[in-house]
Amino acid sequence: MAVPRKNQLVGLDIGSHSIKLVEIDHSKKGPILKSFGVIGLPPDAIVEGSIKEMEIVASAIKNLYHNLKVKNKKVATSISGYSVIVKKIEVADKEGADLEKTIHEKAEQYIPFDISDVNLDYDLLLPKIEQEEASKPSSGNKEVMLVAAKRDMVEEYVDLVQLAGLHPMVMDVDAFALQNAFEMSAEEPQGCYALVNIGAEELGINAIKNGVSMFTRDSSYGGSQITEAIMKELKIGFEEAEKIKLGGTKIEKEKAILEEIFTSVVSSWAQEIKRALDFLATTYPDETIEKVFLSGGSCRIPGFQKYLEMETGIPVEILNPFANLIINEKYFDPQYLSYMAPQAAVAVGLALRSIGDK
Repeated sequence: MAVPRKNQLVGLDIGSHSIKLVEIDHSKKGPILKSFGVIGLPPDAIVEGSIKEMEIVASAIKNLYHNLKVKNKKVATSISGYSVIVKKIEVADKEGADLEKTIHEKAEQYIPFDISDVNLDYDLLLPKIEQEEASKPSSGNKEVMLVAAKRDMVEEYVDLVQLAGLHPMVMDVDAFALQNAFEMSAEEPQGCYALVNIGAEELGINAIKNGVSMFTRDSSYGGSQITEAIMKELKIGFEEAEKIKLGGTKIEKEKAILEEIFTSVVSSWAQEIKRALDFLATTYPDETIEKVFLSGGSCRIPGFQKYLEMETGIPVEILNPFANLIINEKYFDPQYLSYMAPQAAVAVGLALRSIGDK
């Protein structure tokens, strides 16, 4: 569906290792990729989602905008991690009751922070008209997707975007931005899937059934574990360790050490994902995850996809958020887009948002 240009937003995924920007023109022909770029951040500029170097990160955003010649200053960005709680809850469907008040009261049970310190939002999950569901008796309850984010974290990101001279219009959650990108790129978004996003410092899991999130979890796992282990074992700096991790520098002498580091870290990621999927299987015994889709820069670690398939017994695919976008090959190298696709997923999901949507 075409979105008026004045309502279109630039997707800005602010990660701890890099910032990704995606701009999509929602035309009558379909969604067209207009801009895409990535800019690296120095280590410790953003730690566990908290912005430590506000000026440096704002300057990186400005440079990205300048280099890509992006004119639209209205942006959608997102947050994730321990400052964000996503929970599906049920509230009693009482005649004439104030739903918002009921949800706020119920929310306090699920939020490990003071309710006055969070920004709270929710979405009413309308039941899908399905044969099997229709035969079940109604519980008289409403299902609600509850999202709570620590206010100071939200304000930090709003301040950052404004410091870069931009206008923050939408604050999303990584898991939902990723879901947006997946649903736009998938041929058949119906069914039961797990989306796994592995960044530099965070591993996010979102299990979805027929377009509705059943379960989300964020853990402190990511590519920086490999970088730090290489730095420690080989006694080298960050830049050199990054090159080795990405395969840019070949080291024959320390090959055994590197293999051990990669195997150990990748194994811990696979175990964390398997734990989450086992928990899901216990909580929803009638549901079966049909496929796992990987995204995030760190999911490209050689051998990880096969290893995860072996550990979980579930087919694993790399998510390509560009799959159903119209790409002008005069402006974008298809090979480069294919390589960068997993890293771009959250930014694509954010760029699919528009002013006034829900």
